Amino acid sequence: MLRQTCLWAAVVLGVAALANGTFMLISPANWYFAVPGVTTTGPFNQHFLRDIGLIFLFIGTAFLVGTAQPAWRAALWSAASLWLCGHALFHFWEVAVGICGPSALVRDFAAVTLPALISAVLALWSVSERAVHPGKGSAATA
Repeated sequence: MLRQTCLWAAVVLGVAALANGTFMLISPANWYFAVPGVTTTGPFNQHFLRDIGLIFLFIGTAFLVGTAQPAWRAALWSAASLWLCGHALFHFWEVAVGICGPSALVRDFAAVTLPALISAVLALWSVSERAVHPGKGSAATA
């Protein structure tokens, strides 16, 4: 049950990240004005938004490939989680130094903090699963 829940959560995160990244790449101005709070973080910068869009494509791909390829799961999910957690921590830092008010954390929770928390749980689960079943998904058992 836990395994299936983790795999489905990774699929949802992966698809959401791919959708977000695609939106950022195809229509950065529309993304900028559609996402609540983004306009308060600085002026529109098409290049920057497309750079971040590429990161979201990589994150989405990492979760989906990791779902399908157990041998790569821990590495891919951990890498994706590092970026998502760093992004969430950056939002907390902005509040801590007074750039944003605490209400920004509430506003951003579903799109920033929650995916970071879920990804961290998935990364930890994938590492523990790999430790418990070291040969599972490896080239030797595939």
